[in-house]
Amino acid sequence: MHAALLDEAHRAIERKIPERGDDYRLGYHLSPPAGWMNDPNGLVHFRGEYHVFYQHHPYSAHWGPMYWGHAKSRDLVHWEHLPIALAPSDNYDRDGCFSGSAVVMDDRLYLIYTGHTWLGASGDDQNIRQVQCLASSTDGLSFTKHGPVIEAAPDPDIMHFRDPKVWRQGEQWWMALGARQGDDPQLLLYRSEDLHHWQYLGCALKGVRESDGYMWECPDLFELGGCDVFLYSPQGLKPNGYDNWNKFQNSYRLGQLDDCGHLSECGKLYELDHGHDFYAAQTLLAPDGRRLLWAWMDMWDSPMPSQAQHWCGALSLPRELSRDGERLRMRPARELKALRQAKRTLQIGVIESRSCSLDVRGALLELEFELDLAGSTAERFGLALRCSEDQQERTLLYFDAMARRLVLDRQCSGAGVSGVRSVPVAPGQQQIALRVFLDRSSIEVFVDDGTYSLTSRIYPRPDSLAVSAFAVNGAGRFGETAVWNLADLKL
Repeated sequence: MHAALLDEAHRAIERKIPERGDDYRLGYHLSPPAGWMNDPNGLVHFRGEYHVFYQHHPYSAHWGPMYWGHAKSRDLVHWEHLPIALAPSDNYDRDGCFSGSAVVMDDRLYLIYTGHTWLGASGDDQNIRQVQCLASSTDGLSFTKHGPVIEAAPDPDIMHFRDPKVWRQGEQWWMALGARQGDDPQLLLYRSEDLHHWQYLGCALKGVRESDGYMWECPDLFELGGCDVFLYSPQGLKPNGYDNWNKFQNSYRLGQLDDCGHLSECGKLYELDHGHDFYAAQTLLAPDGRRLLWAWMDMWDSPMPSQAQHWCGALSLPRELSRDGERLRMRPARELKALRQAKRTLQIGVIESRSCSLDVRGALLELEFELDLAGSTAERFGLALRCSEDQQERTLLYFDAMARRLVLDRQCSGAGVSGVRSVPVAPGQQQIALRVFLDRSSIEVFVDDGTYSLTSRIYPRPDSLAVSAFAVNGAGRFGETAVWNLADLKL
């Protein structure tokens, strides 16, 4: 049954690829060959290769019963699409193989995921069953299901109970699960010797609806720089100042996880990325000790113009995590420099109350530059990217001197999208260092060596390729700007 459903899904993808439109097709970000993609699952290094699994609906470019898509890479740059790994084929997962994780034990690859069933009408979240399931593979390509290994939540009042993250700690396996009791979120922990039999340790952390949302999806727990990081996706947070303006967030807190499974000394809640499209981030401990992270580079209920072209969804670039006090830094994975092709150096200098076209064009670009705040008097100054010839279509990245914020403005960024996101600039800060990755339908901005990041989807026309510098009501000074065209890998 499972094998037959996987074959059928694979044929559905093959039928859709010739019909796929590529106006917004990303050149170097991982996206599905066709159909729908959301959360990254099962990030793992197995037999010398990185494997990334993801939530996938192969039959349409809309969310549906979830399968697990699959890709692998040796270098984090060049990715090979592999056969779909999991299909919803049994009573315990008939309505979806929801998010989870992957681990290696005894040279075998294991997937741990949430099996989802609707007990009432399809889509009725008030009447569901969720169980935690196990599958394994000896070759990293075909997987045998072993069924549920946790068949019920520890409390009968808990219905939402999903997204297992499993890791090795000492001689045992640990599992973190997001849960919802009433309208309050919880983090639940389990422990196992063999991945098949799990002991419930307890609720590691509880939240309350008003301040913490109603559900903590896609939990991840890991040690970084002598501290434990609880990375998760809270649902139901209210906007607060400049924060939490997406439908759902991606956030983290720092604390200490003890041997009994209690997470203590939890600090302030921080948003992980400040763009429009970043959710369900998960991490991987690389063989060299780096903590790597991917996220779904979209957001629920956002415009998704690529659906009309038979595909939807993408993952962010892989990022290296580090800790700086109470905050995390995210830098692009160092391997991504292999994407660079021709380099150009621009001397923009000072722009005074005008816009100036730059001698660079492209849909796939990387830019490194500084905004010199000390030498500037403009109310706003920065770059306009993916501009049309008439400047009616453009994505703006600029410093707002009055608000003292770096702003990503996609009010005119193409089909469907809108909105502004920003991050603070400290009083007295003299310059802002920026590293920007542009793809056909995305922008990722890394601020001051990863202190902040802003990730958003944009959907400009294919011929909107110009770049310009601008300043409003005063002078804006730019440092030397390096620009690279990036390889079009057509992932």
